[in-house]
Amino acid sequence: MIKDIIQDRRSVFPAQYNDEAITKEEVLSILESANWAPTHKRTEPWRFKVFYGESQVKLAEFMAETYKETTEKFSEFTYEKFKNNPVKAGCVIAICYQRDPKESIPEWEEIAATAMAVQNMWLTASEMKIGSYWASPGVIKHFHHLVEMEAGESCIGLFYLGKYDDALPEGHRKSGIAEKTVWI
Repeated sequence: MIKDIIQDRRSVFPAQYNDEAITKEEVLSILESANWAPTHKRTEPWRFKVFYGESQVKLAEFMAETYKETTEKFSEFTYEKFKNNPVKAGCVIAICYQRDPKESIPEWEEIAATAMAVQNMWLTASEMKIGSYWASPGVIKHFHHLVEMEAGESCIGLFYLGKYDDALPEGHRKSGIAEKTVWI
């Protein structure tokens, strides 16, 4: 049932991934789910750059070195995370969106539609027993130096995917929906 998949979805981080490969077919299935997200005026703004195999090494090198060159407060721990996490994953997908050139809808709606596409990916990956995690590192603002971006295209995060062995923790919320809802 979809409600169970929603409630069981968790962030699964690269440190939790095992060495089992994710197939291109699995990645394509996850991406296909993204394409069915709601989108105002059918702009379908989501765009994805898939780092799979050797390109994950290039991603890791780019992230680590860009971090080293651009940060004001260098941390060896963060540098090592950038250097290792992309290669620990079975696949990393850059989450981008393409701004409607006509600007027929507010930009936040394009971002929201892209976030819904990612939620579809996350739920599909969860159903497939593939762990995933959305990261938003500061270095993504430099992604145009790594991959070609179209005019009006922006990167808003990285979606890590990996297979895992351990049971995931039970979910919880700080408060129930009744505390966040006003009936009018």
